[in-house]
Amino acid sequence: MKRYTKADLEQIVFTQLENLNAMNDLLRIMKTQNELLEKANKKLSREISDFKVRCYTSGKMIKP
Repeated sequence: MKRYTKADLEQIVFTQLENLNAMNDLLRIMKTQNELLEKANKKLSREISDFKVRCYTSGKMIKP
């Protein structure tokens, strides 16, 4: 059985705290990226809908 000193335990706790802070930062970044992706998807969906309306109302299909 390994015995840990107070200094060892403090170092373990400090390392765990650093890891938790790093994970929190990554989660914040992922949340921001997700919000940006959602906005981009909504904009793209609107643009596609507008394009389809223009194509069908004008009676002309525009080839890509």
